Amino acid sequence: MKHHMNRQLRRLGVQRPYRMVVGSAAVLVLAAGGTALAAGVDDAPTDQRATAVAETAPRLDDVASRAQARVATPAPASPSATPSTSPSASPTPSPRVTRAKVRATADPDLTRKAAPKPPSSKVLRYDYQAQITYYYCGPAAVRNALSAAGIERGQDDLAAQLGTTEMGTNSAEDTTRVLNAVVKGDPYRTRMFAGTPSDAQIERLRADVVAAVTDQRAVVANVAGDATDLDGGWHSFPGGHYVAAVGYRDNGRTVRIADSADPSLPAYWVSVTTLANWIATRGYSA
Repeated sequence: MKHHMNRQLRRLGVQRPYRMVVGSAAVLVLAAGGTALAAGVDDAPTDQRATAVAETAPRLDDVASRAQARVATPAPASPSATPSTSPSASPTPSPRVTRAKVRATADPDLTRKAAPKPPSSKVLRYDYQAQITYYYCGPAAVRNALSAAGIERGQDDLAAQLGTTEMGTNSAEDTTRVLNAVVKGDPYRTRMFAGTPSDAQIERLRADVVAAVTDQRAVVANVAGDATDLDGGWHSFPGGHYVAAVGYRDNGRTVRIADSADPSLPAYWVSVTTLANWIATRGYSA
């Protein structure tokens, strides 16, 4: 009996853990079943929502793709579209170009007006004086020319500057040098003739007389030989002589001569061609 009781107790000891395990398993199964049942209640809606999301996602992707395409590819401009006139759209001018425009606007060489055309005739006002010695024609001619510019000088002083002697005054180079020493700006230049003047030299003389007289300056010429004025007067200086050209008419084709040799005939008109041939191998200051 005792032995039987012991076997029963051992059996119960073995079966009880098994039942506990089985019970625990049953509890787990029941819990799982409950969860499955609970989940089963929501299965259909959950599947439907997942399906709805799955169906909606491609549409959203499609919308996003189309939006990106619109951003990436600008719409073509309408032919009637008006160009933008906003300040930000206009190109900024180059500073170099702007400065060039300012310089061009301020540059006097670009804005200077054309020189007025010389008058067709003009005679200077001057203070005539005959030469005080037979060899002072050079100083007298320079003195008469300076008086037209409002400058007064004595013949003796000018003779000293010119280096004049009883042999006269050497050349037009001397009269140019002294005239520029007195007249502001050194405006005078020497023109020399090597022989009979060419047409170009005659035209140069005409232009020089017009330019000098227009500038309120007389021309001093070193002449030699004979010349006839427009009134028929004859003037002869075989050894050389100096005269002043104090005016012109007919655009310089005729020249007014102030001659210090004869106070009874202080001035007369000659053609520019006559004056050029009278200068011949000499020269003039203009």
